[in-house]
Amino acid sequence: MVRHIVTWNFKDGFSDAENEWNALAIKKELENLKGTIEGIVELEVHINALASSSKDIVLNSLFASEEALAAYQAHPDHKKVGELAAKFLQNRACIDYSC
Repeated sequence: MVRHIVTWNFKDGFSDAENEWNALAIKKELENLKGTIEGIVELEVHINALASSSKDIVLNSLFASEEALAAYQAHPDHKKVGELAAKFLQNRACIDYSC
């Protein structure tokens, strides 16, 4: 199993309401990938970070294998969500580890 965690911050220039709307759209699109891409065991997106947080959005996911993670990253539906996220999010950080 491989844990894949990604975090982002909102880009500057958007209102709080726009950030909330964009975060909900990204959350929906990412979580919909679980039913589309084989090898995803778990996939959750958290968008209600506490004020003590240094990141605004977190993707916490689990894959059956490193190959499943690679297939997810190369999948056209994932790339489409990545393009959406890039419009509104910045400062991406990622950690992958075997578990």
